Amino acid sequence: MSEDKNDMSFLEHLEELRFRLMRSVIAIFVIAIVFFIFKDFVFDEIIFGPRQLDFPSFRAWCKLSDLLGLGERLCVKSIDYKIINTTMLGKFTAHIMVSLIGGFITAFPYVFWEFWRFIKPGLRQTESSAVRGVVFYTALLFFSGVLFGYYGIVPLSLQFLGNYKLADVESTITIMSYMKLVASITLATGIIFQLPIAVYFLSKAGIVTPELLKKFRRHALVAVLVLSAIITPPDLTSQILVAMPVLVLYELSIVISRRVWKKARERDQEFA
Repeated sequence: MSEDKNDMSFLEHLEELRFRLMRSVIAIFVIAIVFFIFKDFVFDEIIFGPRQLDFPSFRAWCKLSDLLGLGERLCVKSIDYKIINTTMLGKFTAHIMVSLIGGFITAFPYVFWEFWRFIKPGLRQTESSAVRGVVFYTALLFFSGVLFGYYGIVPLSLQFLGNYKLADVESTITIMSYMKLVASITLATGIIFQLPIAVYFLSKAGIVTPELLKKFRRHALVAVLVLSAIITPPDLTSQILVAMPVLVLYELSIVISRRVWKKARERDQEFA
């Protein structure tokens, strides 16, 4: 840690935080502008991709159906719901929303890196060395969660909710409703996948222990099921699809917490 950082006053720390936040916001807006300019590709290929019959997830389901001997039962043969715009600003607002969300998702590694550079000088040398690579792993887990939500949960949610039958009511979905569903699922799964990182830092701080995680494993199972029910449509398949990777991440978090505490005990024995 540099001497200048140690001598910084509280107001100087706030000033540095302000500059880092400004750079993060600028990065998000710059990438958002790129998304805004290439709107045809962004909407046709990415946003409305899960509405296309040749979407990779649909093709995978069809192949799985064939492998399981189910014929074409899992194949998506038609997409009946329609997307409409009901307000003058609806399409433009959706365009802005998509650009900003795309900017945040793409710039996430840089935003976290700025945040990490702000708190890193306050760590001791041993602590800083112990969390080397945290930006990479945080970004990797975040993008993994976003991709999982986009390719795994979003198509199921759209198919279930868009094709849900209720008497003779036709499914005509507003563009903002469609966008909120896609955005909330992808961002939620991206954040949920940060569980191992959160457990790592909580274990380093002595707040979480592997024994505590094991003790509340059953409670975590219930919490995961409730969480999956919140961010997915009310069908069992989607909820299980969300719950499975989260439970795997929870078990991984136990392993991470165990390693953190093991290293802490070994370090204490060396200085004993």
